[in-house]
Parts: sequence; C-alpha cells; structure tokens
Amino acid sequence: MDLDIYFKKSELIPAVVTDVNTGDVLMVAYMNKESLRLTLETGYTWFWSRSRQELWNKGATSGNLQKVVEIFSDCDDDTLLVKVIPAGPACHTGNYSCFFKSIYKNENN
Repeated sequence: MDLDIYFKKSELIPAVVTDVNTGDVLMVAYMNKESLRLTLETGYTWFWSRSRQELWNKGATSGNLQKVVEIFSDCDDDTLLVKVIPAGPACHTGNYSCFFKSIYKNENN
C-alpha cells in the first residue's frame, strides 16, 4: 500500500477514532506516515504527538489499547476514520471518550 497518497497535503493527517461497536467518537489524533505504517503493521493505533513531537502507541502506558478493526479514508484522502475495539477509556482523564464536555445543546430539538 502506498501511504504517500494520504500525505500529499501535509505531513500530519487527522484520525477520527470511533468505537466499532457503538459508533461513538472516542478521540481525534494525528497520524504521520510512520504512525500509520505502525498501525497497519501492528493492528493497534499509533499516532504522532504534536506536543511531545514523538510517536505514541495509544494505551501502551495505561493499558487502554485500541485494537484496529477497520480504517477508512475520506473522499480527499486527507482524513482517516479508525474503527477500534477499545480496551478501556480513550481519554487521558479516564473518560470513555475525549468528547465529554458539552458546550451547546439546542433545546428546541
């Protein structure tokens, strides 16, 4: 597989990670070519940490690994959807998902 197709616009691409069983969005992280290669080779998520400037195997420290089931690319090949089986919370706060802080709710729906 030629991974270059996903990195024509940037060295980093967003990866939206969802729980394969619930469809819930767990987190959004960034991948570079090496982290995508490692993800494909190992079957577990790897990302590029923009703050630490290093590769990051999600859950390697906490035990909350994410087993990859499927990966999709969007129509422009510049964003990935990664469907996983999570071994625990995705968020470093201990929350199941990183998206737990509501900032707006339309009460008219």
